[in-house]
Amino acid sequence: MKNDNQNKDGVDAKPIRIRVGGKERLFDIDDPRLPDWVEDHKLTAGGYPYDQRMKRSDFDETLETLQKELVKLQSWMQATGERVMVVMEGRDAAGKGGTIFRMHRYMNPRTARIVALPKPTEAERGQWYFQRYIAHFPTAGEFVTFDRSWYNRAGVEPVMGFCTPEQHQKFLDDAPRFELTLVSEGIRFFKFWLNIGQETQLDRFHDRRHSPLTHWKFSPIDVA
Repeated sequence: MKNDNQNKDGVDAKPIRIRVGGKERLFDIDDPRLPDWVEDHKLTAGGYPYDQRMKRSDFDETLETLQKELVKLQSWMQATGERVMVVMEGRDAAGKGGTIFRMHRYMNPRTARIVALPKPTEAERGQWYFQRYIAHFPTAGEFVTFDRSWYNRAGVEPVMGFCTPEQHQKFLDDAPRFELTLVSEGIRFFKFWLNIGQETQLDRFHDRRHSPLTHWKFSPIDVA
């Protein structure tokens, strides 16, 4: 079964069998109706401790308070020359992009950058693995956020067969030393991992698939 989104983007996503909550389920991303077993658990999946969403007014108030603090932080960085670097990682559809957007929304874009690198070029594949990221590190007074990072090699690449087991192990050995060098150079370095449960993830994939604004984000790899 194909829908309009599928015809537009040329993606053929076949129904898949997956295990959720100890049961085998059939999930068809192209079915406009979300399965009940996803609908019933999309908020509380993955051990999420609340059974209701945060009130929008409370969310907006809390968010604005935090955004003001980031603006203050940026002013302090400009005055002191401090460098801040954030790595934002997480499961697919966990909200990395939305979180980064809200972080940077009121920061001065001249000194607050978002780095979202595409697949490496042929030349970059021949370089030291960390090399293409270093070019985007912050200079004095800059706040840089990586939307995904070198941690692709820790998760996505070995799962999808994009690196060898030896390359994966070398990364696990090298990454702590690499990051220790950043900190010893005076960069204030923060790493965040955003996690969501499986039903929540499937719900968000489904939303992407059937939205004319976000279906471009969807890839069959997402539910493979």
